[in-house]
Amino acid sequence: MFRFLQPPANATPLTDKSAIDVRYRYWRRHILLTIWLGYALFYFTRKSFNAAVPEILATGVLTRTDIGLLATLFYVTYGLSKFVSGIVSDRTNARYFMGVGLIATGIINILFGFSTSLWAFTTLWALNAFFQGWGSPVCARLLTAWYSRSERGGWWALWNTAHNVGGALIPMVIGAAALHYGWRVGMMIAGALAVLTGLFLCWRLRDRPQTVGLPPVGDWRHDELQIIQQQEGVGLTQRQILYKYVLANPYIWLLSLCYVLVYLVRAAINDWGNLYMSETLRVDLVTANSAVTMFELGGFIGALVAGWGSDKLFNGNRGPMNLIFAVGILLSVGSLWLMPFASYVMQAACFFTIGFFVFGPQMLIGMAAAECSHKDAAGAATGFVGLFAYLGASLSGWPLARIMDSWHWSGFFAVIALAAGISALLLLPFLNAQAPRPLATDEE
Repeated sequence: MFRFLQPPANATPLTDKSAIDVRYRYWRRHILLTIWLGYALFYFTRKSFNAAVPEILATGVLTRTDIGLLATLFYVTYGLSKFVSGIVSDRTNARYFMGVGLIATGIINILFGFSTSLWAFTTLWALNAFFQGWGSPVCARLLTAWYSRSERGGWWALWNTAHNVGGALIPMVIGAAALHYGWRVGMMIAGALAVLTGLFLCWRLRDRPQTVGLPPVGDWRHDELQIIQQQEGVGLTQRQILYKYVLANPYIWLLSLCYVLVYLVRAAINDWGNLYMSETLRVDLVTANSAVTMFELGGFIGALVAGWGSDKLFNGNRGPMNLIFAVGILLSVGSLWLMPFASYVMQAACFFTIGFFVFGPQMLIGMAAAECSHKDAAGAATGFVGLFAYLGASLSGWPLARIMDSWHWSGFFAVIALAAGISALLLLPFLNAQAPRPLATDEE
């Protein structure tokens, strides 16, 4: 491993309580802002191609099956990278690991804009998927390290809105660029912004609290639930932690299976939504992409509601809120599918509602995985469930394209409605699985 990627040493601990409080508050705000900005740009360079799909089809550069193939390849590669990177990121310097990954994906987006052949598109998009995996596990580890269990839902939800801001802006950027200069310029703009933001991450991001002289967050906030997790698995090696708390953890496997279905719905709407609008309403690229923007806007609000609700209404138990939102996915997908008339306003409203409900489980399942695992395996746990998530997302590429070739949009909606219904059933065991456990006390 390169020396600059090795985990930083702990700094000399601060002893003054007021100084600890001031520094903790400063770095918590700063860490959240930095990883939010970084992940928004990761999303910029992940969804840039999807936003350009109608324009690429119109120019004849790729066919619909080619696009489905690229989507499936991306999701499989990204899922594998997310798992491997999750394990590696638990043992690296988050500051440089995330920054270098973002710089690399930015460069690849720029090169993609210059490419013309299918093999070049395929190679570059697979490389992009590999470096995309360097973002999310690091963020999960930092959110687990800097924010304690009883408050984490709200903070995680704020970070999760980076998905939606990046996802909402990139269709408009690509759409505007395609309208005036072509989709290739849009890809290059997204890549350049990612490179600049990656350099900013390398400059300002920090690792765990102990590297800046602070105590663990559970000790600082006197959060009993966090302290319990900090005390679990003491003395185990990293390999033992990975096996016991991730690979042999039944709750992690159940969350993984649920993630397959949730991400199938999310990726299907995100990747094919603008094409659905184009074909059903005969609208231009900018108008079609605006529906995807509504999907992301709904997700922005839904993630905040899900995080806040799991903290305030269910005392840190993510299960009940996950189940509520999963049922909402089924109802909102059914509404878009069975709408008796084609109207931009009504369809955009359905996209908004689907986004609202999809991004609740999208966020909470990853958080639940980190909290069902060990404090030193947060990146591995979220990376592991992320692997399954993007295996599910890969089903929205070539396999779903084949279904649409045979059964058109009715087949498309039947598949994602079935996925939404099964995901709700898989979440039933989590109604009490994460119920808070008080610290044991001696009886008087």
